[in-house]
Amino acid sequence: MWFSKKAVARDVAETAPDKAAGGKSQITTKRRGDAAEALALAHLGQAGLHLVERNYRTPGRGGGEIDLVMKAPDGTLVFIEVRQRSSASHGGAGGSISGIKQQRIIFAARHYLMRFKHLPPCRFDVVLVQGRPDDAGGVHVDWLPGAFDAS
Repeated sequence: MWFSKKAVARDVAETAPDKAAGGKSQITTKRRGDAAEALALAHLGQAGLHLVERNYRTPGRGGGEIDLVMKAPDGTLVFIEVRQRSSASHGGAGGSISGIKQQRIIFAARHYLMRFKHLPPCRFDVVLVQGRPDDAGGVHVDWLPGAFDAS
C-alpha cells in the first residue's frame, strides 16, 4: 500500500482531539508519540520494510523499549527508534537520542534476540519526525538507517 507523508500527516491531524476553549490542543505526549510512530511506520512501509512488532519492552524496571521492530527486504531485522519534536530547538528530534537512550535500545534488542536460535543480521535505525501534523508547515520525516551500532 502506498502512503504519502502529507496524507498520513493529514489523517493523524484529523484524529487529534478537539482544541479546548483556550485554543490549545489537548493532545498528550503519548498521542503525539503514537502519531509519530504511525508516520514512521507508513514511511518505512513505503520503503519495503515489514512490521514485526511494535513497542517491544523488556520486563522489569530499568530496561528498554524498541518503538518498532521491522524486517527489511534483505532479511535484516531492524530495531527502530522514533523521535518526535515539534521544533528544531534544543537539537530537535535527533538531539534527544543520548548515549544512555542508545544503551537502553541495545539492551532491549539483545533481550529480543534471545528468542532466536540463529541470529539474523540486525541494525539500529532512527526515524526523526519534526513538526506537528496540525501545523501549517506539516511534518518532516527523516529516516536514518544504521544510525548507531551495538559496539
